[in-house]
Amino acid sequence: QVQLVESGGGLVHPGGSLNLSCVASGSIGRVTAMAWYRRAPGKQRELVARTHIAGRTNYADSVKGRFTISRDNAGNTVNLRMNSLKPEDTAVYYCNAEEFISPISPTQDYWGQGTQVTVSS
Repeated sequence: QVQLVESGGGLVHPGGSLNLSCVASGSIGRVTAMAWYRRAPGKQRELVARTHIAGRTNYADSVKGRFTISRDNAGNTVNLRMNSLKPEDTAVYYCNAEEFISPISPTQDYWGQGTQVTVSS
């Protein structure tokens, strides 16, 4: 089991910046990837950024060059630095962790409770 707690959301003006943090606890030694997703009103949840222990990092096209995902060396915190925020970035942001189960099983997904990010003038 992995527990995730997010923090750092809030209200920001367009062009501003925010930093989201997610602290993981529990079986973090089996977590192979951590990510941030978001769900905007009336839309489906989408991947924002993901980082894998093998060093692979990927971003949604809409946030490339503006957002940066990072994970600390202990592996229990993942941050999302968001710069040049736009109104369309408004959403609830969710932290996600993928736990390795076995070579023949899919990973187990865990989710945080979500943190609201609102970009508005």
